[in-house]
Amino acid sequence: MPETLETDVAVIGAGPAGLFAVFELGMLKLRAVLIDALAETGGQCAALYPEKPIYDIPAHPAIDAGALVAALERQIAPFAAPRLLGQVVVALSGGPGAFVLRTDAGARVAARAVVIAAGAGAFGPNRPPLADLAAYEATGAVRYFVRDRESLRGRRVVIAGGGDSAVDWALALKDLARVAVVHRRPRFRAAPETAAALEEAAARGEVELVIPYQLHALHGDAGVLAGVEVATLAGETRMLPADVLLAFFGLAAELGPIATWGLALDQHRITVDPATCATSRPGIHAIGDVAQYPGKLKLILQGFSEAAMAAHAIWDLLHPGQALHFAYSTTTGIPGS
Repeated sequence: MPETLETDVAVIGAGPAGLFAVFELGMLKLRAVLIDALAETGGQCAALYPEKPIYDIPAHPAIDAGALVAALERQIAPFAAPRLLGQVVVALSGGPGAFVLRTDAGARVAARAVVIAAGAGAFGPNRPPLADLAAYEATGAVRYFVRDRESLRGRRVVIAGGGDSAVDWALALKDLARVAVVHRRPRFRAAPETAAALEEAAARGEVELVIPYQLHALHGDAGVLAGVEVATLAGETRMLPADVLLAFFGLAAELGPIATWGLALDQHRITVDPATCATSRPGIHAIGDVAQYPGKLKLILQGFSEAAMAAHAIWDLLHPGQALHFAYSTTTGIPGS
């Protein structure tokens, strides 16, 4: 039997919400272990768009996703939380004060409480139904995220989609590449300010808006892209010269083993008490995108708030009958530092 790693709280998911949960738990002198299916911390921020700017993090007018993850890592460094990365939690048993988690790599964790910060769960891109798509994916001519902005400098880039990712990347790449944005509707589903910024960039000739069109076919040879054919609903077609297609149609996600743990769910998300982030199973809390309650906003900053609420609720759970004399970090500093 593998050695069991003992801790106060097992945090499943090492994205921004999970990382900040380690900080909030540490400030309450609760030990945490981080577990994530990805081989690095940061969740989607690190895996899908490390160079994408984020505009709604307090005190940061703009910060790249990778830089945000690096800052969170520095913030939790004093607590030296062990990490089990590249591992999926496949089994969870026990109850408050005595949970046992087992990963697909054979690791065992004994925890007094659990925080699920699994984001959207196991995720992958929604792929457009285009012929020969795999050949272009293999060469990088079709991509679903951008790891290195500089790799697109001077190239002809077609961006397909109408959400935040499509709009944000169009704005981020307009000074590096020749950018055309394909969307089937005249209105974008992005944040109003960035959607307005895109329209202003188009008016200045910095970005071409190809509206209302949708992807129709890829043209090229041996995975080398030459153009993207687009079409209207009426069947009118147009060819856009292209070296790279960035397709932003969202992520297909599933909870995986978490769905079998007896938690109340709402459309593949975990229902929680908004005051404590407690799930229907005592001792287990959920935060970030995986958590669902009335009025929920899927924002990183809300995940940070949920991390704090869950940490304090867990302290009460693990210290019944004891009053927590709350103090601000400006007074207490970092425990042990």
